[in-house]
Amino acid sequence: MSIPHATGNGELIERAPAKVNLTLAVTGRRADGYHLLDSLVAFARVGDELRLQPSARLTLSVRGPTAAAAGADSDNLVIRAALALAGRVPNLAMGHFTLLKRLPVAAGIGGGSSDAAAALRLLARLNHLPLEDPRVIEAAGVTGSDVPVCLGKAARRMTGTGDILSPPIEIASMPAVLVNPRVATPTGPVFKALGLEPGHVRATPGNALRANGLATRAGLLAGLTDASNDLEGPAINLQPAVGIALATVRSNPACRLARMSGSGATVFGLYDSCRIAAAAAKDLRRLHPLWWVVTTMIE
Repeated sequence: MSIPHATGNGELIERAPAKVNLTLAVTGRRADGYHLLDSLVAFARVGDELRLQPSARLTLSVRGPTAAAAGADSDNLVIRAALALAGRVPNLAMGHFTLLKRLPVAAGIGGGSSDAAAALRLLARLNHLPLEDPRVIEAAGVTGSDVPVCLGKAARRMTGTGDILSPPIEIASMPAVLVNPRVATPTGPVFKALGLEPGHVRATPGNALRANGLATRAGLLAGLTDASNDLEGPAINLQPAVGIALATVRSNPACRLARMSGSGATVFGLYDSCRIAAAAAKDLRRLHPLWWVVTTMIE
């Protein structure tokens, strides 16, 4: 991960990396309707960028290739995270955020959540707050279920409704290609399509992810192969383009593993080298020039 820095005019800069659900098991649904998860989350080197120029007012501007799909500035998770922290820290120093939006929206890679976490990291730095400050953690939780895991930008196991995080897990970094067929799969409808009734508990599968041995590529691939993403089927039923993207990535013999991330529509493929990943991405762009296709490292 790159180290956050400041410009000469006092502007602070943070990366907001794509979140990748390497595995995702839905273990049940609480009586209040919230779904319970068990997911291994990692981060890619590709992502958005967020800048903070200290000033008296909280404002936001969004630019970049996917800015138009990011929604109204007033409802952006960056603003919501900042207001959540301001409500918990008296006299919180604020400023103008500039968000460079590169990641697709409603894509299963936590773009908005990672942006919100980056905003909290920037405000924590500006106000000399440790990320472990309970008020920062609480602000992350009320902003969105994926924001807490994005706060530390480290691979972790996420359980409960996303509110229970393991300590950072050492996993092998792997070259990857992220592919989005330019369709949106909002989280709510995908979970609804899974069809779990409130109060339902699913039996823990015997092939659940093994938490050890993930620090080597062979161990990571073995662990991932034994697990899955329970939301792939519902997402494909709602958006068949997800299934086409997944099948296309899997069809390359050099792809070691392909899976959908989160609730979709982004899928990822893992490869043995950056050269092989780049060749696979080139083929994907040739076959589907309108898709969003990027090479990266997942770590």
